[in-house]
Amino acid sequence: MAGNFWASSHYQQWVIDRQDLCRERQHDMKHLTEEEYQKVMILFANVIQALGEHLKFRQQVIATATVYFKRFYARNSLKCIDPWLMAPTCVFLASKVEEYGVLSNNRLITTCQNIVKNKFGHAFSGEYPYRIQHVMECEFYLLEMMDCCLIMYHPYRPLTKFCADIGSEMELLPVAWRMINDSLRTDIPLLYPPYLIALACLHLASIVKQKDIKTWCAELSVDNDKVMEITKTMVSLYEMWKIYDEKKEIQPILTKMPKPSPSRPPSETPTMQDANSQQQQQQQNQQLPSGGV
Repeated sequence: MAGNFWASSHYQQWVIDRQDLCRERQHDMKHLTEEEYQKVMILFANVIQALGEHLKFRQQVIATATVYFKRFYARNSLKCIDPWLMAPTCVFLASKVEEYGVLSNNRLITTCQNIVKNKFGHAFSGEYPYRIQHVMECEFYLLEMMDCCLIMYHPYRPLTKFCADIGSEMELLPVAWRMINDSLRTDIPLLYPPYLIALACLHLASIVKQKDIKTWCAELSVDNDKVMEITKTMVSLYEMWKIYDEKKEIQPILTKMPKPSPSRPPSETPTMQDANSQQQQQQQNQQLPSGGV
Protein backbone atom coordinates (compact mmCIF):
# COMPACT_ATOMS: atom_id res chain seq x y z
CA MET A 1 0.00 0.00 0.00
CA ALA A 2 1.28 3.45 -0.89
CA GLY A 3 2.18 5.72 2.00
CA ASN A 4 -0.03 8.52 0.68
CA PHE A 5 -2.77 9.12 -1.84
CA TRP A 6 -0.56 10.99 -4.33
CA ALA A 7 1.80 8.01 -4.69
CA SER A 8 -1.03 5.48 -4.94
CA SER A 9 -2.48 3.65 -7.95
CA HIS A 10 -5.81 5.27 -7.03
CA TYR A 11 -4.46 8.71 -7.93
CA GLN A 12 -2.05 7.73 -10.70
CA GLN A 13 -4.39 5.38 -12.60
CA TRP A 14 -7.94 5.84 -11.37
CA VAL A 15 -8.67 9.55 -11.18
CA ILE A 16 -10.20 9.71 -14.65
CA ASP A 17 -10.64 12.68 -16.94
CA ARG A 18 -14.30 13.42 -17.68
CA GLN A 19 -13.72 13.39 -21.46
CA ASP A 20 -12.15 9.94 -21.26
CA LEU A 21 -15.11 8.72 -19.23
CA CYS A 22 -17.57 10.03 -21.83
CA ARG A 23 -15.59 8.45 -24.66
CA GLU A 24 -15.60 5.03 -22.98
CA ARG A 25 -19.38 5.19 -22.61
CA GLN A 26 -20.16 5.94 -26.23
CA HIS A 27 -21.51 2.45 -26.92
CA ASP A 28 -23.93 2.60 -24.00
CA MET A 29 -24.97 6.15 -24.89
CA LYS A 30 -26.32 4.82 -28.18
CA HIS A 31 -29.01 3.08 -26.14
CA LEU A 32 -29.40 5.27 -23.04
CA THR A 33 -29.47 8.95 -22.25
CA GLU A 34 -27.02 10.37 -19.71
CA GLU A 35 -29.79 10.53 -17.08
CA GLU A 36 -30.90 6.97 -17.79
CA TYR A 37 -27.33 5.73 -17.47
CA GLN A 38 -27.05 7.51 -14.13
CA LYS A 39 -30.26 5.83 -12.96
CA VAL A 40 -28.80 2.42 -13.86
CA MET A 41 -25.71 3.23 -11.79
CA ILE A 42 -27.91 4.38 -8.89
CA LEU A 43 -29.82 1.09 -9.02
CA PHE A 44 -26.71 -1.06 -8.73
CA ALA A 45 -25.15 1.19 -6.09
CA ASN A 46 -28.34 0.56 -4.12
CA VAL A 47 -28.02 -3.19 -4.73
CA ILE A 48 -24.43 -3.15 -3.42
CA GLN A 49 -25.49 -1.04 -0.42
CA ALA A 50 -28.31 -3.45 0.41
CA LEU A 51 -25.99 -6.45 0.07
CA GLY A 52 -23.37 -4.86 2.30
CA GLU A 53 -25.85 -3.87 4.98
CA HIS A 54 -27.41 -7.33 5.05
CA LEU A 55 -23.94 -8.90 5.35
CA LYS A 56 -23.08 -6.46 8.20
CA PHE A 57 -20.22 -4.80 6.30
CA ARG A 58 -18.63 -1.54 7.40
CA GLN A 59 -19.46 1.40 5.15
CA GLN A 60 -15.88 1.48 3.86
CA VAL A 61 -16.26 -2.05 2.46
CA ILE A 62 -19.51 -1.04 0.74
CA ALA A 63 -17.86 2.10 -0.67
CA THR A 64 -14.92 0.08 -2.01
CA ALA A 65 -17.29 -2.40 -3.70
CA THR A 66 -19.27 0.45 -5.26
CA VAL A 67 -16.17 2.13 -6.67
CA TYR A 68 -14.92 -1.20 -8.05
CA PHE A 69 -18.26 -1.50 -9.85
CA LYS A 70 -17.94 2.01 -11.26
CA ARG A 71 -14.34 1.43 -12.33
CA PHE A 72 -15.30 -1.65 -14.31
CA TYR A 73 -18.04 0.11 -16.27
CA ALA A 74 -15.90 3.21 -16.68
CA ARG A 75 -13.75 1.09 -18.99
CA ASN A 76 -16.35 -1.40 -20.27
CA SER A 77 -19.82 -1.36 -21.74
CA LEU A 78 -22.80 -2.61 -19.75
CA LYS A 79 -22.97 -5.27 -22.46
CA CYS A 80 -19.63 -6.74 -21.39
CA ILE A 81 -20.73 -8.42 -18.13
CA ASP A 82 -24.20 -8.42 -16.60
CA PRO A 83 -24.28 -5.81 -13.79
CA TRP A 84 -26.44 -8.21 -11.76
CA LEU A 85 -23.37 -10.48 -11.64
CA MET A 86 -20.78 -7.73 -11.29
CA ALA A 87 -22.47 -6.24 -8.20
CA PRO A 88 -22.01 -9.30 -5.91
CA THR A 89 -18.56 -9.88 -7.45
CA CYS A 90 -17.46 -6.40 -6.33
CA VAL A 91 -18.86 -7.07 -2.86
CA PHE A 92 -16.99 -10.40 -2.74
CA LEU A 93 -13.66 -8.80 -3.73
CA ALA A 94 -14.07 -5.75 -1.49
CA SER A 95 -14.72 -7.95 1.54
CA LYS A 96 -11.30 -9.54 1.03
CA VAL A 97 -9.40 -6.35 0.21
CA GLU A 98 -10.83 -4.48 3.22
CA GLU A 99 -10.10 -7.51 5.46
CA TYR A 100 -13.70 -8.03 6.49
CA GLY A 101 -13.04 -11.69 7.21
CA VAL A 102 -14.08 -14.94 5.60
CA LEU A 103 -17.31 -14.49 3.66
CA SER A 104 -19.16 -17.75 3.10
CA ASN A 105 -19.76 -18.44 -0.58
CA ASN A 106 -23.22 -19.82 0.13
CA ARG A 107 -24.06 -16.83 2.30
CA LEU A 108 -23.11 -14.39 -0.44
CA ILE A 109 -25.28 -16.04 -3.09
CA THR A 110 -28.20 -16.68 -0.72
CA THR A 111 -28.12 -13.05 0.43
CA CYS A 112 -27.96 -11.83 -3.16
CA GLN A 113 -30.92 -14.00 -4.17
CA ASN A 114 -32.98 -12.71 -1.24
CA ILE A 115 -32.04 -9.08 -1.80
CA VAL A 116 -32.85 -9.20 -5.51
CA LYS A 117 -36.15 -10.97 -4.90
CA ASN A 118 -37.40 -8.96 -1.92
CA LYS A 119 -35.96 -5.47 -2.48
CA PHE A 120 -35.42 -5.25 -6.23
CA GLY A 121 -38.28 -7.29 -7.65
CA HIS A 122 -39.36 -4.15 -9.50
CA ALA A 123 -36.09 -4.29 -11.48
CA PHE A 124 -35.41 -8.03 -11.77
CA SER A 125 -38.08 -10.65 -12.46
CA GLY A 126 -37.59 -14.39 -12.28
CA GLU A 127 -34.99 -16.49 -10.51
CA TYR A 128 -31.56 -14.99 -9.89
CA PRO A 129 -29.42 -17.03 -12.31
CA TYR A 130 -25.87 -16.68 -10.97
CA ARG A 131 -23.94 -18.95 -8.59
CA ILE A 132 -20.63 -18.69 -6.78
CA GLN A 133 -18.67 -20.17 -9.70
CA HIS A 134 -19.92 -17.29 -11.86
CA VAL A 135 -18.79 -14.79 -9.21
CA MET A 136 -15.33 -16.34 -8.97
CA GLU A 137 -14.89 -16.29 -12.72
CA CYS A 138 -16.11 -12.71 -12.92
CA GLU A 139 -13.66 -11.74 -10.17
CA PHE A 140 -10.74 -12.58 -12.49
CA TYR A 141 -12.10 -10.23 -15.16
CA LEU A 142 -12.52 -7.48 -12.56
CA LEU A 143 -8.99 -7.92 -11.20
CA GLU A 144 -7.49 -7.93 -14.68
CA MET A 145 -9.40 -4.84 -15.76
CA MET A 146 -8.32 -2.89 -12.65
CA ASP A 147 -4.73 -4.10 -13.11
CA CYS A 148 -4.94 -5.31 -9.49
CA CYS A 149 -5.20 -1.69 -8.25
CA LEU A 150 -7.21 -2.65 -5.20
CA ILE A 151 -6.24 -0.14 -2.50
CA MET A 152 -8.89 2.53 -2.22
CA TYR A 153 -8.79 5.97 -0.59
CA HIS A 154 -12.20 7.25 0.52
CA PRO A 155 -13.33 10.72 1.67
CA TYR A 156 -14.36 9.52 5.14
CA ARG A 157 -10.95 9.97 6.78
CA PRO A 158 -10.26 13.51 5.45
CA LEU A 159 -13.84 14.46 6.36
CA THR A 160 -13.27 13.35 9.95
CA LYS A 161 -10.07 15.40 10.15
CA PHE A 162 -11.73 18.48 8.62
CA CYS A 163 -14.63 18.33 11.09
CA ALA A 164 -12.22 17.94 14.00
CA ASP A 165 -10.29 20.98 12.79
CA ILE A 166 -13.48 23.04 12.57
CA GLY A 167 -14.74 21.67 15.90
CA SER A 168 -18.04 20.43 14.45
CA GLU A 169 -17.77 16.67 14.73
CA MET A 170 -21.24 16.31 16.23
CA GLU A 171 -22.97 18.87 14.03
CA LEU A 172 -21.57 18.57 10.50
CA LEU A 173 -19.93 15.12 10.42
CA PRO A 174 -23.11 12.94 10.27
CA VAL A 175 -24.68 15.06 7.51
CA ALA A 176 -21.53 15.26 5.40
CA TRP A 177 -20.90 11.52 5.91
CA ARG A 178 -24.31 10.69 4.44
CA MET A 179 -23.59 13.00 1.52
CA ILE A 180 -20.36 11.11 0.81
CA ASN A 181 -22.43 7.92 0.72
CA ASP A 182 -24.78 9.65 -1.74
CA SER A 183 -21.84 10.69 -3.92
CA LEU A 184 -21.26 6.99 -4.64
CA ARG A 185 -24.39 7.16 -6.83
CA THR A 186 -22.58 9.57 -9.18
CA ASP A 187 -19.33 9.68 -11.18
CA ILE A 188 -17.69 11.80 -8.47
CA PRO A 189 -15.50 8.97 -7.01
CA LEU A 190 -14.01 8.39 -10.47
CA LEU A 191 -13.26 12.04 -11.23
CA TYR A 192 -11.95 13.70 -8.07
CA PRO A 193 -9.51 13.06 -5.20
CA PRO A 194 -11.17 12.04 -1.91
CA TYR A 195 -10.20 15.19 0.02
CA LEU A 196 -12.03 17.39 -2.53
CA ILE A 197 -15.13 15.20 -2.24
CA ALA A 198 -14.95 15.53 1.55
CA LEU A 199 -14.67 19.34 1.27
CA ALA A 200 -17.64 19.60 -1.11
CA CYS A 201 -19.84 17.46 1.14
CA LEU A 202 -18.72 19.47 4.16
CA HIS A 203 -19.63 22.66 2.31
CA LEU A 204 -23.11 21.31 1.54
CA ALA A 205 -23.55 20.10 5.12
CA SER A 206 -22.68 23.56 6.44
CA ILE A 207 -25.43 25.03 4.24
CA VAL A 208 -27.96 22.45 5.45
CA LYS A 209 -27.05 23.04 9.10
CA GLN A 210 -26.68 26.82 8.55
CA LYS A 211 -23.17 26.90 9.99
CA ASP A 212 -20.70 29.47 8.70
CA ILE A 213 -17.36 27.89 7.78
CA LYS A 214 -16.24 30.55 5.28
CA THR A 215 -13.35 31.72 7.44
CA TRP A 216 -12.06 28.15 7.77
CA CYS A 217 -12.46 27.51 4.02
CA ALA A 218 -10.59 30.73 3.16
CA GLU A 219 -7.45 29.38 4.82
CA LEU A 220 -7.39 26.28 2.60
CA SER A 221 -5.19 25.97 -0.46
CA VAL A 222 -7.38 23.86 -2.75
CA ASP A 223 -8.90 23.98 -6.22
CA ASN A 224 -12.19 25.69 -5.41
CA ASP A 225 -13.46 25.25 -8.96
CA LYS A 226 -13.36 21.49 -8.57
CA VAL A 227 -15.03 21.71 -5.17
CA MET A 228 -17.85 23.67 -6.82
CA GLU A 229 -18.08 21.11 -9.64
CA ILE A 230 -18.60 18.36 -7.07
CA THR A 231 -21.13 20.50 -5.20
CA LYS A 232 -23.15 21.13 -8.38
CA THR A 233 -23.14 17.41 -9.22
CA MET A 234 -24.45 16.60 -5.74
CA VAL A 235 -27.16 19.27 -6.00
CA SER A 236 -28.21 17.85 -9.40
CA LEU A 237 -28.42 14.39 -7.85
CA TYR A 238 -30.70 15.60 -5.07
CA GLU A 239 -32.89 17.51 -7.52
CA MET A 240 -33.30 14.37 -9.62
CA TRP A 241 -34.13 12.27 -6.54
CA LYS A 242 -37.04 14.59 -5.72
CA ILE A 243 -38.94 13.47 -8.82
CA TYR A 244 -37.39 10.04 -9.49
CA ASP A 245 -39.50 6.96 -8.69
CA GLU A 246 -37.24 3.96 -9.23
CA LYS A 247 -39.99 1.37 -8.90
CA LYS A 248 -41.92 2.93 -11.78
CA GLU A 249 -39.11 4.13 -14.04
CA ILE A 250 -36.25 1.65 -13.88
CA GLN A 251 -37.79 -1.32 -15.71
CA PRO A 252 -38.19 0.48 -19.09
CA ILE A 253 -34.60 1.77 -18.74
CA LEU A 254 -33.26 -1.75 -18.08
CA THR A 255 -35.15 -2.98 -21.12
CA LYS A 256 -33.24 -0.47 -23.28
CA MET A 257 -29.89 -1.21 -21.60
CA PRO A 258 -27.42 -3.20 -23.76
CA LYS A 259 -27.18 -6.71 -22.38
CA PRO A 260 -24.59 -9.50 -22.54
CA SER A 261 -25.39 -12.96 -23.84
CA PRO A 262 -27.50 -14.69 -21.17
CA SER A 263 -25.79 -17.30 -19.00
CA ARG A 264 -27.58 -20.47 -17.98
CA PRO A 265 -27.85 -21.29 -14.28
CA PRO A 266 -25.80 -24.35 -13.26
CA SER A 267 -29.04 -26.27 -12.75
CA GLU A 268 -29.64 -25.98 -16.49
CA THR A 269 -26.10 -26.93 -17.50
CA PRO A 270 -25.90 -30.40 -19.10
CA THR A 271 -24.39 -32.98 -16.79
CA MET A 272 -21.63 -35.38 -17.83
CA GLN A 273 -24.18 -38.18 -17.96
CA ASP A 274 -26.39 -36.15 -20.30
CA ALA A 275 -23.38 -35.41 -22.49
CA ASN A 276 -22.45 -39.11 -22.71
CA SER A 277 -26.02 -40.07 -23.58
CA GLN A 278 -26.11 -37.42 -26.28
CA GLN A 279 -22.80 -38.67 -27.71
CA GLN A 280 -24.05 -42.29 -27.79
CA GLN A 281 -27.23 -41.19 -29.52
CA GLN A 282 -25.19 -39.35 -32.18
CA GLN A 283 -23.05 -42.44 -32.78
CA GLN A 284 -26.15 -44.60 -33.18
CA ASN A 285 -27.61 -42.13 -35.67
CA GLN A 286 -24.39 -42.26 -37.72
CA GLN A 287 -24.64 -46.06 -37.92
CA LEU A 288 -28.19 -45.98 -39.29
CA PRO A 289 -28.63 -46.45 -43.08
CA SER A 290 -29.29 -43.30 -45.02
CA GLY A 291 -32.80 -44.47 -46.01
CA GLY A 292 -34.10 -44.15 -42.46
CA VAL A 293 -34.98 -46.69 -39.74
